[in-house]
Amino acid sequence: MPHFQGDEAVNYDAKITKLVPGYELLHQLTGAQLLTLLPDDSVILVVGAGTGRDIIELASINESWHFIAQDISADMLDIAKTQFTDHGLLSRVTFHYGELTTLDTPVDAALCLLVMHFLPDNGDKDTLLHSIRRNMVSSGAVFIADLVVPETKFEREAQLAMCRTLGLTEIGEQRMRHNLSHEFYPLNRIRLAELLETSGFSNPHHYFKALGFSGVVCHAL
Repeated sequence: MPHFQGDEAVNYDAKITKLVPGYELLHQLTGAQLLTLLPDDSVILVVGAGTGRDIIELASINESWHFIAQDISADMLDIAKTQFTDHGLLSRVTFHYGELTTLDTPVDAALCLLVMHFLPDNGDKDTLLHSIRRNMVSSGAVFIADLVVPETKFEREAQLAMCRTLGLTEIGEQRMRHNLSHEFYPLNRIRLAELLETSGFSNPHHYFKALGFSGVVCHAL
């Protein structure tokens, strides 16, 4: 699991939009659904909050929502604190530095976007999902988006072609090819559903799909 320290943290926001086709749409769709699901004063857990971009966007949708920003990278959370201060949001955010297993706070919804594919399916994914469920109120919604197992033989190449269109450099493409083979642990739909079921969540419903990446929503049972 990468910690995104130093320059990796500083450059993350500029880089991620070149690596994930439909990145901004994914977040817009997630925010729209949260707006229809959650009442005022809800608490939203953002797993792998990073530089805080997700929270800044969600905070503008509803001015009464509160957030828990969790991350294992101190550098990323330091950037997030600066961003929240600049946007006047610091009082609406609780920071949780470290593994999610140590969090013990009831939440109404959770976002786990572009996080779980970094974890091998050796129990680590299961631990993360159980940690989210343990903190979630009954029927609370969780939104998960990750790199997934390709459904066609050409999907990965199409994904990389789209990344080049988005501005990914040749060196960046080489790194991405390496990561796709050695650093990421994508799931197929069946395995994701199995993990969600054993963690106490309902059957997932897909709401986003874009060349190698998929987003689902489900609820705590």
